[in-house]
Amino acid sequence: MARTASLSGFPEWLPEERLVELHVLDTLRRVFELHGFSSIETRAVETVGQLLRKGEIDKEVYGLSRLQEEDGNAAADTGSAASTTAKGDPHALALHFDLTVPFARYVVENAGYLAFPFRRYQIQKVWRGERPQEGRAREFTQADIDIVGDGDLPFRYDVEIALVIAEALSALPIPAFLLRINNRKLAEGFYNGIGLTDTAGVLRSIDKLEKIGPAKVAELLKSELGATDEQAQSALNLASIRTEDTSFVEQVRALGVSNELLEEGLTELEQVIAAAVQRAPGKVVADLSIARGLDYYTGTVVETVLVGHEQLGSICSGGRYDALASKGNRKFPGVGLSIGVTRLVSRILSQDLAKATRSVPTVVLVALTNDDSWGAAQDVAAALRSRGIATEVAAKAEKFGKQIKFADRRGIPFVWFTDDDGKHQVKDIRSGEQVDADPATWAPAAEDLHVRVLQA
Repeated sequence: MARTASLSGFPEWLPEERLVELHVLDTLRRVFELHGFSSIETRAVETVGQLLRKGEIDKEVYGLSRLQEEDGNAAADTGSAASTTAKGDPHALALHFDLTVPFARYVVENAGYLAFPFRRYQIQKVWRGERPQEGRAREFTQADIDIVGDGDLPFRYDVEIALVIAEALSALPIPAFLLRINNRKLAEGFYNGIGLTDTAGVLRSIDKLEKIGPAKVAELLKSELGATDEQAQSALNLASIRTEDTSFVEQVRALGVSNELLEEGLTELEQVIAAAVQRAPGKVVADLSIARGLDYYTGTVVETVLVGHEQLGSICSGGRYDALASKGNRKFPGVGLSIGVTRLVSRILSQDLAKATRSVPTVVLVALTNDDSWGAAQDVAAALRSRGIATEVAAKAEKFGKQIKFADRRGIPFVWFTDDDGKHQVKDIRSGEQVDADPATWAPAAEDLHVRVLQA
């Protein structure tokens, strides 16, 4: 069970919990790098104007109430939300609320040094003015992958991104998951085809379906956007389509709406789902209720849920953005997905979905026979460490029973003893087995060499 943070919205993990988080991060890095994504890191601070370029997200952003230059180094204190700051000064600074907007700026500023299509992954903290609850923190870690092109970006990368994320999530100690995929072109083309021209407004209303239900969404469409009963019902009919294969295409066409943008979106979504059926069966669905709130998405949109834990919300989301990054007439379209690492880890811990095999990296505690044996104990530890065996030396020459109890409390599986004649023995304190050992050759079983995180 995850410990409650003393400052709401800013989670801190105990050592054994942090090991679970590190396992998640290391797994994601490994999968991302296997697919050729390079790691970058951007600054935590952006201008308010940059952060608020696309979408109505100003209430989520923490503005910086003071920024002072001292010898070229910036020191900042977080202050009021940027919703008030943005109105007065778009050059004011704020903490980034996601990694996509800073990445877009990074691409524009470094375009001359990058090879396109540029593939990057980025794992960093982000900050939002959330109401703290499980799955929603004010400071949390995201893990993003994006592919950005110069001028154009072939649609095949939309397919690839979805498959990479499916592979990465499959490697984690989590329950079954579903990538729920839609296409903004499909949705916007459909809405235009039925006469609802404020497509962004319709998307925002449809995005509330799971929270307020279809009846209230229909009322929003009619009261706020002027939709007729027939138009509202058509929008809801589209949002109700969900298939595990490409049969959604026929279901959409059966609604009788004709629009060029709709057809383009149908074709793109069909390609993603067809590839997923072949390469990631059971992990991807076409879900035409998915809207995504941020306005910079222009095509494929994705949200991901843990099966049986849908109330947690999306653990991974993103999509295609064609106009977020530009420099003069030069455009840098991209597609990417973001995993909410902190949201995912908090659910793993709170539901005991996975646990570390021990609470510390240490494999061996070298016991002290007396105070004069500390130097010899350090020699043993150095020999073990030189072969990759994590080792620490006892702090005091207490009775061996107390040193064993200390190792047990720390979660260290082995205790090493050296007698006055230089004879070495190692004890597995879990089984009680104690055997002769040589620090130059002894090694634990492979499953004990490193901490492992196992799904419950």
